Amino acid sequence: MDIMKKISILADAAKYDVSCSSSGSRRNNTPGGLGNGAYSGICHSWAADGRCISLLKILMTNHCIYNCEYCINRRSNDIERTFLSPEEIVEITIQFYRRNYIEGLFLSSGIIKSPDYTTELLIKTAKILRKRENFNGYIHMKGIPGTDPALIYELGSYVDRMSVNMELPSEQALKLLAPQKTKAAIIKPMQFIHTKLVQHNAEKHLMKYKTSFIPAGQTTQMIVGASNENDRHILKLSESLYKKVSLKRIYYSAYVPVMQGKNLPTLAQPPLLRENRLYQADWLLRYYHFSADEILTEQNPNFDLQLDPKTNWALRNWNIFPLEINTVPYELLLRIPGIGVRSALRIRSARRSSSLSYEELKNIGIVWKRARHFITCRGKYYGAGFQDPMLIREILISKKRQSLFEQFSLFEGQV
Repeated sequence: MDIMKKISILADAAKYDVSCSSSGSRRNNTPGGLGNGAYSGICHSWAADGRCISLLKILMTNHCIYNCEYCINRRSNDIERTFLSPEEIVEITIQFYRRNYIEGLFLSSGIIKSPDYTTELLIKTAKILRKRENFNGYIHMKGIPGTDPALIYELGSYVDRMSVNMELPSEQALKLLAPQKTKAAIIKPMQFIHTKLVQHNAEKHLMKYKTSFIPAGQTTQMIVGASNENDRHILKLSESLYKKVSLKRIYYSAYVPVMQGKNLPTLAQPPLLRENRLYQADWLLRYYHFSADEILTEQNPNFDLQLDPKTNWALRNWNIFPLEINTVPYELLLRIPGIGVRSALRIRSARRSSSLSYEELKNIGIVWKRARHFITCRGKYYGAGFQDPMLIREILISKKRQSLFEQFSLFEGQV
């Protein structure tokens, strides 16, 4: 099999891993033009400082000894299989990098022979790139549950980021859909990486030269919708992982029904809106100081798909609103729908010199059409009324009612 065929198969097999997303476009070169685009292989990801970077996203192999029911690469699936050797991956990466196609490598793999054997091949690939080719670009590789910790540590000394995929949100779901995997086996390498990161960060201040160890941290991925856990269960698991193993972030992947299986749900389409609500709630956990119990309760364990989680929380706690924008503490500013972290910081900074007027507030970068229902500004309320939260809900979810309200409130300042 030629190298282009291998790339086509293995890049296509990697597309279900959402740790970075595909550009999804194809464009041929034209006479006098420069470069081209392809569906497979090169994807975009975002660095911690907001830069968009291009990565070669590919599997080392789609052979796999596991038989996870939801996975297109499962052992029993009759598909064309192939394998890229470490030398081939290195050659592709270096050639793509020199042509300025990519800034780094995102390499995952099916499991061949054993987790240790597969990880040794990943280590060989990373080692050649770093030591022989002096490659200083970004490298993200998979940590495979069941691998010897010494191999995980060695791989971590070559890569920038490592991800150990959670796959499914509960032990019951793993037993049903991925019986060769256990929650304990998945958590174990995460805890090992966390321990080594803490140790490494403590020691690097004491030593002049210290070997690098996963400087961009670890991440994980969960499939949403392949099993029957509610949203609260998933969010509490995420909260626990952030606290206990210091994940940089969690990727949620709406289950794509590409496989048939007796234990798999029948879905007309992937639950993308649910996935989006999970990302929004995840953001609230990491940057807005919400807890999972505040976002979703035992009585309401699933997201309201018509409203974002922050607005939904505000309507459930309507008794604390409206909040005066010029005096409300920063912690509560973050909880007002329509006000993000940057807007909250700008408001806190601006009101130190003088109280903010309505005009100043609208120009500070908040989503006014949403925030107006939850705040007062210099004592004036500009929303639809603070007697009935259901009325606010109707306005926020209905474009027609939103439009009517905007027309009726051209002259602001009802109270």
